[in-house]
Amino acid sequence: MKNWILFLGTIVVTFLLAMLVFSIMNRKTEAKFAYHAQVAIEGIEPRDTLWGLNYPRQYQSYQKTKDTTFKSMYNTSGFRDALAENPETIILWAGYAFSKGYNQPRGHNHAVRDVLASVRIGAPKEPGGGVMPSTCWTCKSPDVPRLMKEIGVTQFYSKKLSDFGSQIINPIGCADCHDPQTMNLTITRPALIEAFQSMGKNINQASHQEMRSLVCAQCHVEYYFDKTNPTKKGAQYLTFPWKNGYTVEDMIAYYDSIGFADWVHPLSKAKMLKAQHPDYEIYTFGVHAKRGVSCADCHMPYGTEGGQKFTDHHIGSPLANVENSCFVCHRTKVEDLVSDVYERQGKVKESISQLQRHIAMAHLEAEQAWKLGATEAQMKNILLGIRHAQFRWDYVAASHGAGFHAPLESSRILAAGTAIIQDARIELARLLATLGYNQQVKMPDLNSKSALQAYIGVNLEKEKMDKADFLEQVVPKWLKEGKEREARKKVTMLR
Repeated sequence: MKNWILFLGTIVVTFLLAMLVFSIMNRKTEAKFAYHAQVAIEGIEPRDTLWGLNYPRQYQSYQKTKDTTFKSMYNTSGFRDALAENPETIILWAGYAFSKGYNQPRGHNHAVRDVLASVRIGAPKEPGGGVMPSTCWTCKSPDVPRLMKEIGVTQFYSKKLSDFGSQIINPIGCADCHDPQTMNLTITRPALIEAFQSMGKNINQASHQEMRSLVCAQCHVEYYFDKTNPTKKGAQYLTFPWKNGYTVEDMIAYYDSIGFADWVHPLSKAKMLKAQHPDYEIYTFGVHAKRGVSCADCHMPYGTEGGQKFTDHHIGSPLANVENSCFVCHRTKVEDLVSDVYERQGKVKESISQLQRHIAMAHLEAEQAWKLGATEAQMKNILLGIRHAQFRWDYVAASHGAGFHAPLESSRILAAGTAIIQDARIELARLLATLGYNQQVKMPDLNSKSALQAYIGVNLEKEKMDKADFLEQVVPKWLKEGKEREARKKVTMLR
């Protein structure tokens, strides 16, 4: 009996081992052919459909960035009118295109469409039309590095957005981050390389893990268009203000030292700075960055399909994929983890809302001071305070993940901005009293988007009508020309 048990046990163990060996061999065989090249990717190839033939799992997961159904407590991958939700910002951005329209960003797949649909770019109907420079295309498409290689970086920055209407038709994709020959992560935007050089650093020395954040830092950063550099031949040259460092104070000092302003506010007359989306800079001050966690670790976690492990290119909020994103490091209930995120975001959002109202009121109070005959000398420190406070507000507000990426740093920045704008408003109150105005400045309805746009002179209905004609007549023509050009390109099949 004992021998029979041993015999049967041996058979069972042998069978299980055989199954294990078969499974391992099967997975190895699958892995061997998983990424067998179907087409030759030559040069900077902006068409993701071709990359997808070689890397189907990554391509298919990236296509999910079209999905706009995700919603969290404060953010979404779909359409949300940020001006309607925060009307005071219309006063903050008066005289600047953001006061016309500002929506929450959607997935990468929508990048080109959303630029063309934005009322901020106007409705250019011919090459060279409109006022927006071609530099605005820089982060929206792999057609950008292709064009930079073909015509030169400075030449690319020297055009108008509409000059490349039929050239830039592919949204953010594979060629923005990957070398087609090795599939290594690579930097395709010269502004990031130049920013490292301005700090005395060599980006080629970055580790692979650092590159998993730096490819994102090509675009998710603070930047400005340098229009004055004599070596750039008048181009609106994309530049990161990193020479002094990553802190908001470093960047303000940089901008002040070169006398840069994005625009002059028509109400307060302050020389203003528009923060873009300094996600990378703020992330570097957070606990995840300090622990060596990259952007891709959370926003592009690993997935599996058919036994194959791959990087999920459905780039989006980790809250949409907590199990794969957060549970790699954290062991807690999903609802507890999400609650912690919302708590941090909520406290930062509250400070953002309070600060933006103070700044809006300061602009309106400054407007009243000018009407009463204030001098430039009397207004100098006040306007500098408005400039510095608003940039701090915008630096956090425009970085959509700041409330979680680095809540302590975000709160510090907002607290500093609040102190600065309160000092400016106190000085304004004293000046208004000196000018004989001893009552509270009458404000427009700060809770109404339409009232505030009317106050600053934005005719949104006309903007939308012009945009509708542009989207119906001009954009389809651009896309048709672009697709016809791509269809003429030679594709080398390898199988």
